[in-house]
Amino acid sequence: MIGRLAGYLNAVRQNRRRQDGLPRMLTYTVTFGCNARCVMCDSWKMSTEGDLTLDEIEHIFRQLPRLDAVRLTGGEPFVRKDFAQITDLADRHLRPMLLHVTTNGFLTDRIVRFCEERHHRTPLEMLISIDGVGEKHNEIRGNSRAYDSCIETIEQLAPHRKRLNLSLAVNQTIVDAEGVEHYKRLRDTLKKYDVRNHVVMAYDVSATYNLERELELAPGEIGEFTTFGEFTDDHLRELFDELERDLDSYRFLQRIAKRYYLRGIRNRLLGGTGLPNPPCVALNAHMRLFPNGDVPTCQFNSRTVGNLREQSFEEVWTSAQAAEQRTWVRNCAGCWAECEVLPSAIYTGDLLKEWIRPTQPGPTDPDAVRPLRNLPKEEPQDAELVELST
Repeated sequence: MIGRLAGYLNAVRQNRRRQDGLPRMLTYTVTFGCNARCVMCDSWKMSTEGDLTLDEIEHIFRQLPRLDAVRLTGGEPFVRKDFAQITDLADRHLRPMLLHVTTNGFLTDRIVRFCEERHHRTPLEMLISIDGVGEKHNEIRGNSRAYDSCIETIEQLAPHRKRLNLSLAVNQTIVDAEGVEHYKRLRDTLKKYDVRNHVVMAYDVSATYNLERELELAPGEIGEFTTFGEFTDDHLRELFDELERDLDSYRFLQRIAKRYYLRGIRNRLLGGTGLPNPPCVALNAHMRLFPNGDVPTCQFNSRTVGNLREQSFEEVWTSAQAAEQRTWVRNCAGCWAECEVLPSAIYTGDLLKEWIRPTQPGPTDPDAVRPLRNLPKEEPQDAELVELST
C-alpha cells in the first residue's frame, strides 16, 4: 500500500508538471459489438472483426505496469462470451485495486453468473446504464426489453453485494429535457434497492464511438460543451439543483467526485466559465485500449499512437506518435466528459484541491467563456421568420 501511495504521489507530481509517465489506469473497450441501438451512440454499427483474442490480451497485459484501476467497457462487454476470462487476465496480470465494468444490463443471466463466479478478491464496481423509466429508456436504447432487463439484473445482484465484493450503481445519460424528470423518477424507483443513479450529460459528438477513425473532435475553447439534446437554462437549473440537493446523501469520496463533476458541468452550461479544468492525463496516467489493440489518444481524439497487437507496449508508449499526441493533449482546451475528467482530477490532485477549497464560480458574463449546448428550436411564427431561419 505504501508503494501504491508513493507511486500515486509521483504521478500527481509528474502530471501537474506535464511530464511523461506510465499509465496507472486503463480503459479497455473490449468490443464495439452491442445488443442495444442507442440514439446517442454508433458503437452497434461498428465491426467486431479483429477484436483481440484471449492470448493476445494476455500478451498485452503481461507488458503493462501494475495499475490502480481497470475499466472494462464496450459496446456491451458481456456480448463477448469470454468476458469473464478477460477480467481474470486483468486481475492476474494488472493487479488493480479496483475493477470497473459498465454494462447495459440486458444479459441478466450472464452478468449474474459472472459476478458469482469471478475471483472476489478485487472489488468490482458495476455501472448499469438506465437513462429513464420504462418506455423512455427502451426508446433511447432501441430495445423493448431494455428497462425490464436492467431492473431484473439489479434485483438479482443488489441483495448479494457484500458477498460478491460488488459496488452497484446506475449510470443515467441525460439526452434530452425529459431526462430531468426521469432522473427524479428513476432515483425514487431505485431507492428500494439502495442503488443510486449517477448522471452524466451526453456530448453531441464522440470520436471513440464514431464510424470514422482518426478523428479529432475535442472542444476548441476552454469551457466548450455542446450537448446531444436540447435544453433551456431552466431545464438545466432544475436538473443541477436536484443533483446538488442529493449530494449530501453520498459517501464522502463519492460526494467529492460528484460535486466536482457537477460544478464543472454547471459552470460550462450556465456559468460562462470553464472551471475546474485540470491538466489532462490522457496518454499518461490514463491509457485507452481499443478492441483491435489500437491505443487512441482520448474519447474525443481517436488518433492512434500504435497497436499493441503488432508492437510492444514500450514501442507504443515511447513512439514519436505518442510524443506528438501528448503535445496535442497538453494544448487541448479540455473536455468535461466524466470518463476523462475524473482520472485527470485524481491523478493531478485537482480533486483534493476541490475538497480543500472548492473552485469558485467564474464570471457570469456569457462572453467570458461561451457555454455551448443545443437549444430548443423555436417554431417559426410567420413566413418572414421561416426565411430568416433558413
